[in-house]
Amino acid sequence: MTTNTRDSKQSHLRPPHASQGSHDPYATNTTQATRTTATSQTSMNGEPFRYHHVERQVLTMIESGRYNPGDKLPSLRSVCTSMGVSLATANHAYMELERKGIVEARPRSGFFVRKTVAHLPLPAAQRTISGPDAPVKPATLARVNGTGPGDCMAGDSMAGGSEAGEENRTQLIQKVLEAVGNTRMVSFGCVSPDPALLPGKALARIMQDVLRFSPGQALAYEVIQGNEHLRRQIAWRAQQCGLRAEADDVLVTAGAMEALYITLRCLTRPGDNVVIQSPTYFCFIQLLENLGLRAIEVPSSPEHGVSPAALREAISKYSVAACILSANFNNPDGALMPDAAKREIVSMLAERGIPLVEDDVAGDVHFGPSRPAPLKAFDTRGTVTLCSSFSKTIAPGYRAGWMLPGTFMSKALEIKATTNVCCPSPTQMVIAEFLGQGLYERHLKRLRAATERQMQTVRHQLATHFPPGTRVTRPEGGAFLWVALPEGMDSVRLFNQAKARDILIAPGPIFTTRDQYRNYIRLSCCGVWNESMQQAMCTLGQLAAPQPLSQRPDGLP
Repeated sequence: MTTNTRDSKQSHLRPPHASQGSHDPYATNTTQATRTTATSQTSMNGEPFRYHHVERQVLTMIESGRYNPGDKLPSLRSVCTSMGVSLATANHAYMELERKGIVEARPRSGFFVRKTVAHLPLPAAQRTISGPDAPVKPATLARVNGTGPGDCMAGDSMAGGSEAGEENRTQLIQKVLEAVGNTRMVSFGCVSPDPALLPGKALARIMQDVLRFSPGQALAYEVIQGNEHLRRQIAWRAQQCGLRAEADDVLVTAGAMEALYITLRCLTRPGDNVVIQSPTYFCFIQLLENLGLRAIEVPSSPEHGVSPAALREAISKYSVAACILSANFNNPDGALMPDAAKREIVSMLAERGIPLVEDDVAGDVHFGPSRPAPLKAFDTRGTVTLCSSFSKTIAPGYRAGWMLPGTFMSKALEIKATTNVCCPSPTQMVIAEFLGQGLYERHLKRLRAATERQMQTVRHQLATHFPPGTRVTRPEGGAFLWVALPEGMDSVRLFNQAKARDILIAPGPIFTTRDQYRNYIRLSCCGVWNESMQQAMCTLGQLAAPQPLSQRPDGLP
């Protein structure tokens, strides 16, 4: 009888802010304590420490150009007055910035922006072309070194003796993914939040309750569509984003990638053309390749994403079966599409009967005051399929994703059932209760602040250590930076040299089906800054700087 009572409570829809009980959902996660210098990232109530807020404000003033290299920063007492914090808090914030090499203390003078700190410009806007010259033609996915007409990546070597011709894209991607779960490496390559930033203690407590009060349900198969309580919570959150969604509209998946796989299986057949933005997440490219689909790349601007004009050109020239877009903080360039462009693109594709598949895994990690609307919010004809997950926010290892399949729910359930039957019951129950207890919003506030702070730090480290001519994006959310190295640099060579030193980055060529982004890298910013990262950034800067072989770190090529 106890189990039934507990299950009935879990099945009741509670809005995320309706927290129950007075327990402390967060305690300091010490999993990464041995490798982080910030031994505690939050106060006892789960909120970021106040010095983090001060640190972020000072970083923002430096990035905006209000304070330039060599300028004196506000005094400690001035910070105390303007931000309403104690002297100890202001001093702690400045000490953190000094530790990261961004400011320096001068005896009896105060704190100054270090003269080595510079403001890096945005990457060149060659991908923002939206006229007839936009490179939007079908390309069969092929090896990085190319073998014939129609190959999506040519065999031209990158400057400096590229290794791209010796490895295909799949091999490069596998090297990047080798770092998943590898704590030996300093990883700027994989977008996976540091465990210290995740609600491990709260999830463990909820899991204990689930196994204690509902052991039968936790051990049994879940329904194919997914745990009803979880689907209700997802639908409730979708409604807050302006979507018309009920629990019966949601299909729970093993991460967003399975949601995309199911969607493409429903919408396409081998040989079909699919529009993707460029650059795009490398796993999307692998998925298209595995399904025998052809990619039409539409350029994405780091500032505004895909332009409606460029997309209109693509669908006017070619027969398109589907379109995959990430409108909110595209991986890897962090682009945020304006609402007007979202509305125009959704309407344009609907008029032509082209299904739109939306990846929105980064939408919750925004740095502004409100969450950006997904493309699905502008869908009035049911042509947009929304795919998302909690892997970038709650628990990557739980592999909890979801989708709104719309009119092809029946086909989606068929594919889901023949792929893995259903998702694990215990993790679905835990995330459902985590959402139902109102813990998610508090956690997101903390995660967003930490991610923005890490991103600002990485940008300043790039300006300090990388060679002149380096450019970097300034996204308003997400957890990655798209870095353009000086022309002639070979990101694949840099990737292999860094990996030999247990440092992981993601080289630009894996984010496209074409011969481009040879001098680009993606850097993940979802960790907690520490001395290992500091040294790794210094090493990457040395490797990226043009210099004689004898002067390279460790003498390696």
